[in-house]
Amino acid sequence: MTTPRTLLDLEADVARDLDLTAHPRAPWLVPKAAGGRPVLDCLVIGGGQCGLAVAFALRRDKVDNILVIDRAEAGREGPWVTYARMHALRSLKDQTGPDLRIPSLTYQAWHEAQFGAASFAAMTLIPKALWNDYLVWFRRVTALPVRNGVVAGRITPGRTDDGLACLSVETSDGPMLARKVVLATGQEGVGGPWMPDFVTALPKALRAHAWEEIDFTRLRGKVVAVLGAGASAFDNAATALEAGAAEVHLFCRRAEPMVVQPYRWLTFAGFLRHMGDMPDAWRWRFMAKILGMREGFAQGTYDRANAHPNFTMQIGRPWTGARAEGGRVVLETARGDFTADFAICGTGVRMDPRAVPMLAGCAGNIALWSDRYTPPAEEANERLGGFPYLGPDSAFLEKRVGETPWIRDIHLFGIGTSMSFGPAGSSINAMAIAAPRLAAGITRGLYEADLPRLYADLEAYDVPQVVLEEARLAVG
Repeated sequence: MTTPRTLLDLEADVARDLDLTAHPRAPWLVPKAAGGRPVLDCLVIGGGQCGLAVAFALRRDKVDNILVIDRAEAGREGPWVTYARMHALRSLKDQTGPDLRIPSLTYQAWHEAQFGAASFAAMTLIPKALWNDYLVWFRRVTALPVRNGVVAGRITPGRTDDGLACLSVETSDGPMLARKVVLATGQEGVGGPWMPDFVTALPKALRAHAWEEIDFTRLRGKVVAVLGAGASAFDNAATALEAGAAEVHLFCRRAEPMVVQPYRWLTFAGFLRHMGDMPDAWRWRFMAKILGMREGFAQGTYDRANAHPNFTMQIGRPWTGARAEGGRVVLETARGDFTADFAICGTGVRMDPRAVPMLAGCAGNIALWSDRYTPPAEEANERLGGFPYLGPDSAFLEKRVGETPWIRDIHLFGIGTSMSFGPAGSSINAMAIAAPRLAAGITRGLYEADLPRLYADLEAYDVPQVVLEEARLAVG
């Protein structure tokens, strides 16, 4: 009979695996300073799964002088205990994530050590609360340097004392200096949550975006209208129903709801690894198709809402306007007005660098897809044209070359990477490929900037590996 493994056993395996795969072990970066203040090699803004994955990949490449900051308190990074209202992840349970393919660091290894192999085998999808617990454990066992409760602000250029480029980031803990900055902002992207202007104009007491904090207890006995037919819209509809809403109506623009999940199709190595290497025309074509289909809802997501007899899905009925009347919201639709007590928009995000405080000093000069590529008329899409057009290392590029050259040291790892690389910075299923690729782009930049120092180190290198027996040497 096999003795059940414990979390302590697993953590011993982690330590051994990290040691066995630590090559090359040699440190290759030296501390930098600016005005006598220390300069990080990389500052990662965002301590959710994306930030942890990038930090872990950098540490594996011996970039140790790093820091991860997050505005949330420890254990509340990302969406999992805030606005993620699904019961379970949408990703398949056997997909790898921030573990970067080290078996002892996978979710499955952690789950089996906690609950047994039979529990994992019986599970279909990973409960979101357990995924959050796993991320907390992953951060601890990998000893990643994360500082919580820190809000990042404007990024500006600077120089180290030896003349190398660096960045200064305003934060609630004071300015932080770093040679590289990663915006690991997940679903927020380079913009923010989007709602139609006529919904935004409503009193806040009558509407919310699906990513906002919502007191669902206030919706008990109320009529709730939800705009959107993606997974997030369904999650919010179901949460309102479970909180006792009298009626929930989900409004879908399409006459035929999207029941296909394109993210299932694209989960293969060719796409995940090489989409960013392809010509612009193919990148645009693929991602316009995928993002145009939107993220489909799963059967369980639909069943959760549809199990309630007071749930109605209004298909082919987009909202065209809205107004407040008598403390309620009147929604204008192609099939007449609809009156509700509260409106929720599950309408995703829009890219807009001007909406990101960290980018206030460069937003107007960040190259967008609309600046670099004009698609055929039948593929034109203004929304997709607003995505940033990123370099091979996921760094921002200049719209007007020479105005803000320092943005090449700001790297993006969030939903804003979608048009350039596919779902590389916002999806668990891409993380094992995307995070090391981003880390390689960062290390390339650090190495290139250090070439003069490294060559001087080579010239000064005089460590012998053989001791010669001089008496046996014939000279002349």
